[in-house]
Amino acid sequence: MSNKHGHQARKRFGQNFLHDPGVIERIIRAINPKPDDALVEIGPGLGALTEEMLAVNPRLQVVELDRNLIPILRTKFFNYPEFRIHEADALKFDFGQLVDEKPLRIIGNLPYNISTPLIFHLLGHSGVVQDMHFMLQKEVVQRLAAVPGDNNYGRLGIMAQYFCRVQPLFEVGPGAFRPAPKVDSAIVRLVPHKTLPHPAKDYKLLQAVVRTAFSARRKTLRKALASMITVEQLNSIGINDGLRPENLGLAEYVAIADLLADSKPESHSVDEESHD
Repeated sequence: MSNKHGHQARKRFGQNFLHDPGVIERIIRAINPKPDDALVEIGPGLGALTEEMLAVNPRLQVVELDRNLIPILRTKFFNYPEFRIHEADALKFDFGQLVDEKPLRIIGNLPYNISTPLIFHLLGHSGVVQDMHFMLQKEVVQRLAAVPGDNNYGRLGIMAQYFCRVQPLFEVGPGAFRPAPKVDSAIVRLVPHKTLPHPAKDYKLLQAVVRTAFSARRKTLRKALASMITVEQLNSIGINDGLRPENLGLAEYVAIADLLADSKPESHSVDEESHD
């Protein structure tokens, strides 16, 4: 389906363009952009949100992969000389290079097919980010915000909550987009913690523990983590080995990873190299 710019939404890029003015206004209100913010938009598409943000902050930067959209954006916003377009794949883009003196405020109507890996990529930059506002598949937002015991609770929520406070804001129906997706969407705000509530001694090891546990989420921890830790070790830090992976909170996963880090002979040197 093309639009007034003659651009065909491309399946390869998972494009669904936002067009509902009421939803756009609500998103802008939630972001509350300021003239001196370091704003970065991922996947501006045809510029529906871009237009509203540029009106407040003419130094907005965007990261866009689809080279067919770039001339459309340049033409539409030619009267904003400080507007910068980075033609790049957000999954590989170094957001750190955009940081000047202010932390980044990242916004994106993210393609569903890359939303999870992209969030993991951005969490690696969380030290230079003030906040992130994303339009995601509703189910992804539920997973980001899930707490122990929820059906949606898993690796994505634990690792996001390690770095950020997760606030689901509101849902958006398919009719707000062209073409309309087959799923409901939702807006979420991620605010990186100034101080990590449960810092792990070795972040990579924490990732490995969580990944291993949830690859066998229906099993007990005793079985799910058998390749990494003994029942005695789990019990020694007060964790019931008969629980399932979805019953443990972030603090318990960090406790397991820290116990493993302490029992690794080279753990003191792993620390320095383990930050993405």
